[in-house]
Amino acid sequence: MADRPFLGKGWRFPVAINLTGGLSSSQLEESVRESIFIILGTAPGERVQRPQFGCRIHDLMFDPNNSITAARAQYYCEEALYKYEPRLKQVTVEAAPNRVEPNRLDIRITYVIVGQTNKKNLVYPFYLRSPDEAA
Repeated sequence: MADRPFLGKGWRFPVAINLTGGLSSSQLEESVRESIFIILGTAPGERVQRPQFGCRIHDLMFDPNNSITAARAQYYCEEALYKYEPRLKQVTVEAAPNRVEPNRLDIRITYVIVGQTNKKNLVYPFYLRSPDEAA
């Protein structure tokens, strides 16, 4: 880790206990990947000490699962990742309705970690709700 200390080390997300009874940790590329999930999974206003932190994708919760919602999701995710994850560059986001699950939007994220050249990718599943599911 000496050559890439900026990638960091911290608690694993989700928080877990290791074999010795302590908190599990993640580091390097795994830390960056977990950070992406934290950013996208947090709605602005959810964190008391950082009310602006998060991704506006949660505003789309009750929108129809179509190409317009997918385009907005792409924009919101890319905006949040560039704003809150400085270890990323060359972020590309593509969203599309899932063919099997009608309420799921698949968000494909391709990125390069600063100081590296190889591309990484992940799929973030975002679940939309129909208005009759609101409770």
